[in-house]
Amino acid sequence: MAKTLIAFFSRADENYFGGAMRYVKTGNTEIVAGIMNDLISADTFKIDMKEPYSPVYMTCIDEAKKDLKENARPELTTYIDSIDGYDNIILGYPNYWGTIPMAVATFLGKYDFNGKTIFPFCTNEGSGMGSSERDIKKYAKGADVKKGLSITGSQAANSKDAVKRWFAANGLI
Repeated sequence: MAKTLIAFFSRADENYFGGAMRYVKTGNTEIVAGIMNDLISADTFKIDMKEPYSPVYMTCIDEAKKDLKENARPELTTYIDSIDGYDNIILGYPNYWGTIPMAVATFLGKYDFNGKTIFPFCTNEGSGMGSSERDIKKYAKGADVKKGLSITGSQAANSKDAVKRWFAANGLI
């Protein structure tokens, strides 16, 4: 049986929800990762930045844009020793400027993904997957990157059925 890791980057604090700002204690991507973990047997790893983005949404997006423009690799608080024991990596993140947050690029750059299958999912408020699937292929050389799942962030808590359908379509359940 294939062993699965759910690795995700998520941001709490002030977030954008369909036209309005709202403070949240748990980020949307983390909510979806929790739903996924309830549905399948998987290990989880939260990708955390050593120096997190601002809790203020507008400042955060400016910081994320700067990191993207500079192709930065923010340092993470911790790393997994190895991903060798995993066949499947479910990779979650919010859509930042049409792609993955650069902390996810840091994570992807740390490991050898040859022979691994990556199932990306992203939370957003209407921008979908953007170029993230293509960008993951650049950063995770050798991985088989599957078609991702786009979840509207403000609907993260209600995404169980969409997750189940995506898992079933990809043979994860």
